[in-house]
Amino acid sequence: MPATKVLVTGGAGYIGSVTSKLLSRSGCEVTIFDNLSTGHRTLALYGELVVGDLMSTEYIERLFAERHFDAVVHFAALSLVGESVKIPLWYYRHNLLGALNLLDAMRKYDVRNIVFSSTAATYGEPEGTPIVETHPKRPISPYGRSKMCIEWMLEDAARAIGIRYAALRYFNAAGADPEGECGEWHVPESHLIPNLLRAAVGLEPVFRIFGSDYPTPDGTCIRDYIHVQDLASAHKRAIDYLLAGGVSQSMNLGSASGTSVRRMYDIACAITGKNIPLEEYERRAGDPAVLVASRGKAEKLLVWKPQFENPEIMIKDAWNFYEKNGFAPKSR
Repeated sequence: MPATKVLVTGGAGYIGSVTSKLLSRSGCEVTIFDNLSTGHRTLALYGELVVGDLMSTEYIERLFAERHFDAVVHFAALSLVGESVKIPLWYYRHNLLGALNLLDAMRKYDVRNIVFSSTAATYGEPEGTPIVETHPKRPISPYGRSKMCIEWMLEDAARAIGIRYAALRYFNAAGADPEGECGEWHVPESHLIPNLLRAAVGLEPVFRIFGSDYPTPDGTCIRDYIHVQDLASAHKRAIDYLLAGGVSQSMNLGSASGTSVRRMYDIACAITGKNIPLEEYERRAGDPAVLVASRGKAEKLLVWKPQFENPEIMIKDAWNFYEKNGFAPKSR
């Protein structure tokens, strides 16, 4: 049986590189398409890297004209919530036009299956937790709204031209490839675990906790963290689901419980052996006490369940990645 040919956009980034590795190890023939604006050439280890930009139809036309794909996994996007508030039009232009160009090429070259890396930010302020897929969609940031618009584009494309999609919504990717080859390396860094580790080695002066008086067991926010290896597995299972004729779906990937910020801090101190400098600040406006997504639909349809749920494993694997690769940003 011939290998499944998969295009991974944004495959030189954090989740994309780990997913590309898992797909390649599973026997897929992987092509990575990345403009290297936030990704790293040295993370594109599993698959042939094609440097190009989804904003350019010339790049996309050449890619699809020269290669056949059975499925697309679409990670490439701008993804910083705070930045999206400051420069919203750039987020809409980049994320929506990139997705539109990709879908148009899929239509033209008869590629019918796409797994979309969406976000639980499409839900906005939660009415209750865990958040289920039927929760109202009221995204509050341009980033979340751009992802919601892409999901609507996918729905329309599915009805009009027969594209099948799986849109996977999740909050916080965490950890790294357990072998330490691929991991999280953003410049600037906005995510909790990398900032904990940067503070542990002195690259940041302190780790900041915003709000210690929430109605949670230890007073800090509870958030939904999923090991990046489990996310990669879910994307692979979504490809298999679509290739087997699965109906287009949007579904959550969640931990179903969540972990508090203070708990993550304590674990990081234990794993690194460092007394990480800590400062506490007032709550940030708009930060809910608890954000956790349900995973029941993905468990049923994808037969998927996280295998690395323990936050200690997430931080241990992230620390291993940093120790193996150093803390300076890699060359692109």
